Amino acid sequence: MEKNQEQSGKLGKWVKTSISVRMLTVGMLIVLLLIPLSYVKSLIKERQSRQKEVVYEINKKWGKEVLLYGPILKVPYKTYEVKKIFNQANTKYTKEVKETIKNAYFFPKKLNINSNINPEEKKRGIYKTAVYTSTIDIQGSFPKPDFSEKEIKEKDILWEKAKLIVQTSNLKGVNELVEVKFHKNNYSFESNYNEGVTTSSHENINSTSYLHKLETKFINKEDLPSKNEVNFSMKINTNGSEQVRFIPIGKETDVRIVSDWKTANFTGEYLPYNSEKITYNGFDAKWKVLDINRPFPQQYFSGIPNLKKYAFGVNFMIPVDEYQKSERSSKYGFLVIGLTFLIFFLIQTISKIQIHPFQYLMIGVALVLFYTLLISISEHSDFFKAYLIAGISVIVLISLYAKSILKTVKFSSFIGISLTLLYTFIFIIIQLESYALLVGSVGLFVILASVMYASRQIDWHNS
Repeated sequence: MEKNQEQSGKLGKWVKTSISVRMLTVGMLIVLLLIPLSYVKSLIKERQSRQKEVVYEINKKWGKEVLLYGPILKVPYKTYEVKKIFNQANTKYTKEVKETIKNAYFFPKKLNINSNINPEEKKRGIYKTAVYTSTIDIQGSFPKPDFSEKEIKEKDILWEKAKLIVQTSNLKGVNELVEVKFHKNNYSFESNYNEGVTTSSHENINSTSYLHKLETKFINKEDLPSKNEVNFSMKINTNGSEQVRFIPIGKETDVRIVSDWKTANFTGEYLPYNSEKITYNGFDAKWKVLDINRPFPQQYFSGIPNLKKYAFGVNFMIPVDEYQKSERSSKYGFLVIGLTFLIFFLIQTISKIQIHPFQYLMIGVALVLFYTLLISISEHSDFFKAYLIAGISVIVLISLYAKSILKTVKFSSFIGISLTLLYTFIFIIIQLESYALLVGSVGLFVILASVMYASRQIDWHNS
């Protein structure tokens, strides 16, 4: 009986002091803390989604992206199909000619677009987005349409039914009547919802890239380029948000966009050619696209093609990367918790100071709380300030708690310095893009070397 009690006491002492058991306990606590850490990541996703919803609602009421496609000259023409109609005995037949009217679409020879953009910030609660008013001046010329490709005779071209077409993604933002001066006369554009908008039938009408069609009435015969090249000019005043883009349908397309927006993000298939485009007061960007630079022709006989993937322009959206940085930071949560527990474990092993699993748990909860502080503060401030406040708060909290556990300033100061270096290291990594992997790998190597050096004198077999 006494022997059994003695063995039981030794077993209890081994459980209390064994490094293996302590390591297993700490490991289980780290895995347990991954549960609240996963909730933190879900919270970040939820706040990101909410931010996108609010921005979308603001942009929808003000006016969405401006994507301009045009002007395009539409000229109807006649085609003929001969059919043979046989008699009942199938010995004789008569010919029947079926006439069909189709449309040909011609792009301009020259297309010059000058756009002046005046952006401003719109806020709702803690969220904000960029909207703008714009004046778009469009000039150019149409050459005489070439129907030789389809071998269409001059008498079959319906010049009297020719029209001009402009497609745009944003009708709601247009705040003045849109007119075009074509040769000698002015023509007003009217909305045309009956013929659809693009060649894609799967587009969502609520999409910012959905193109509405504006069409003029029939062009007077004396204004048409039936014999000579004809010039045109038009102006569009519109509200918009997110970005402004143009499709280079001219045989020679020149685009200039001027704005006082200081964080320009040029997007699309083509970039500005002028090196001095970014200035202290904003930007003055210029593009030049020739027909040889793009893989589509100047005329179509089978409907207006979907050329939106060749659009280019400027994005005015405010770069909100706080949630993205918070998400990247939370991905290192496992590393922070693991290394912090490792520091306490080594101190406990070297100094023989007992640390209860509950105390490890409290330290882990404080480390997880860092991320909720980071998210909530960054919504009202910039990411650097939020990271600084959350980091200092958690480091001070854990350092003071460590002092009460370890009963010495030396160990608590060491923990505070270690956490400071660790959070600084992670902040540097999430700021980097091209060198994040390199810096992270080197940093982890240094941390591993430090741990190996600190634990070199521990007797793992007899502890």
